[in-house]
Amino acid sequence: MSTAPPQRVRLFRRVAATLAAFALPIAGLVALAGPAEAAASATATYTKVSDWGTGFEGKWTVKNTGTTTISSWTVEWDYPADTRVTSAWDATVTNSGTHWTGKNVGWNGTLSPGATISFGFNGAGPGAPSFCKINGASCDGGTQPGDTPPSAPGTPTASNVTETSLTLNWSAATDDKGVKNYDVYRGGSKIATVTGTSYTNTGLTKGTTYGYTVTARDTIDQTGPSSGALSVTTPGGTTQPPDPGGKVKLGYFTEWGVYGRNYHVKNLVTSGSAAKITHINYAFGNVQNGKCTIGDSYADYDKAYTADQSVDGVADTWDQPLRGNFNQLRKLKKQYPNIKVLWSFGGWTWSGGFGQAAQNPTAFAQSCYDLVEDPRWADVFDGIDLDWEYPNACGLSCDTSGAASLKNMMQAMRAKFGANNLVTAAISADGSNGGKLDAADYAGASQYVDFYNVMTYDFFGAWAAQGPTAPHSPLTSYAGIPQDGFNSEAAITKLKGKGIAGSKLNLGIGFYGRGWTGVTQATPGGTATGPAPGTYEQGIEDYKVLKSSCPSTGTIAGTAYAKCGSNWWSYDTPATVAGKMAWTKQQGLRGAFFWEFSGDTSNGELANAIHTGLQ
Repeated sequence: MSTAPPQRVRLFRRVAATLAAFALPIAGLVALAGPAEAAASATATYTKVSDWGTGFEGKWTVKNTGTTTISSWTVEWDYPADTRVTSAWDATVTNSGTHWTGKNVGWNGTLSPGATISFGFNGAGPGAPSFCKINGASCDGGTQPGDTPPSAPGTPTASNVTETSLTLNWSAATDDKGVKNYDVYRGGSKIATVTGTSYTNTGLTKGTTYGYTVTARDTIDQTGPSSGALSVTTPGGTTQPPDPGGKVKLGYFTEWGVYGRNYHVKNLVTSGSAAKITHINYAFGNVQNGKCTIGDSYADYDKAYTADQSVDGVADTWDQPLRGNFNQLRKLKKQYPNIKVLWSFGGWTWSGGFGQAAQNPTAFAQSCYDLVEDPRWADVFDGIDLDWEYPNACGLSCDTSGAASLKNMMQAMRAKFGANNLVTAAISADGSNGGKLDAADYAGASQYVDFYNVMTYDFFGAWAAQGPTAPHSPLTSYAGIPQDGFNSEAAITKLKGKGIAGSKLNLGIGFYGRGWTGVTQATPGGTATGPAPGTYEQGIEDYKVLKSSCPSTGTIAGTAYAKCGSNWWSYDTPATVAGKMAWTKQQGLRGAFFWEFSGDTSNGELANAIHTGLQ
């Protein structure tokens, strides 16, 4: 889902990243006790961020509680023999048997009085940390080690289920010192903390499936293992069945890529990507005068391909009824019949027409159906994707069609395209309070779509010419992030909080980097003098170029960054994509998508990382 004129990639999307392969049900805080260099002027607090049954995400937060600056920190703790750390970020984590140690990395060791820093990790096993120490002293500032964490509560049950609410009940957990309260999770995100063993969840959406777990917290805020999971579907509404193919692995193919980029449908085959994807979004059709229209007729269905350029090795003839990308996609589907192709309309440059289209969504849907199902290429497409940037909010232009416009449009699309065609949408990833995701009825529209592609990239870039430098696709928040809510985790959490099931959400990956020049600071947060030079546009460059011209020098929030000379770039690598795919699975998302194929290497290493990570 990209965006822009035939040379430009989408500007302004959202994602969030904490690194490596993790993600887990947010649970509780706990200060424990353990060993390192004596310093009673610091505390360390543990949070179990999430738990997906086969693994979990943990986080330690170190705070300088003294009056002098700390120049380094070391957190130590013990795990039971059946529990271990599998990956970590923002700290060097090692172990000796069941004893684990986390030490600061170069950029985050200094803490002024009152300051905090966090590091995270993924783990496996049911145990909780114990005997924690920060720089040799007790993590809670005292001298006593933590006690035994509570047991798992009973698997919750649901009663009084209506279209918009339900009541959860569970049996109590046990603890040697007593249970203080319970954290209730929906779809991996904490929605409430209660003292009793029941909770009523309101504001739900009819015809929607929700997943719940519960975690107990003891009197020193240790959290135990999660309860078993409960899945509940509210009555009413219409829901679309999932595709039989499992996880979505979707890539955008741009019609203008056949020009300067020299990227053609055949490249999907030669790179190996065609064998590793499930869907292609063909970008873009235009939106004009309340109708869906052709974007580039020459690239779409007129360009003649020679035998060596063609998917099947057969050259186009001057008089054949269909040529161009559409014919090449037809040939691709013949070789890879499981691939679904959707025609995507709008994008950053062509979203200005959606406001007029929203005035008569039924007529707009009819025009789109007539174009997508044109007899010349009806067999090529399996549905439609709308990339409206943004409903009732501002992108390249500002839309004022109202909060209900998106729901009304998607309802009309589903009514026209029916159950046998896919209907999808690319949507904002603005997880901030009062941001783009709060401007339109994304929850109401979700009942009519097969899935949303959440544009979790382009959060930050050199449109802020002086910086601060920041990764354009952070998976999670991090200390110093320029704007709250501009990360993947915030966007997905907000959408789930609106009642949209994770099974209707795809995480977005950018096959490109965004960068600044005039930068002296290697880590994020530095100042700049403007956008870094790029092949097609300042401030943006393909991954296939950056991997060699400016290799990664660090990671933060689940994505990579690099400094080479005075240029500073952020982009995803196969390793960070693997981490994001692990998070995608933990969150129960439908899958992932990317913008766009031509940014990948000739052997499709990023597409392969998505494929491998979602298996």
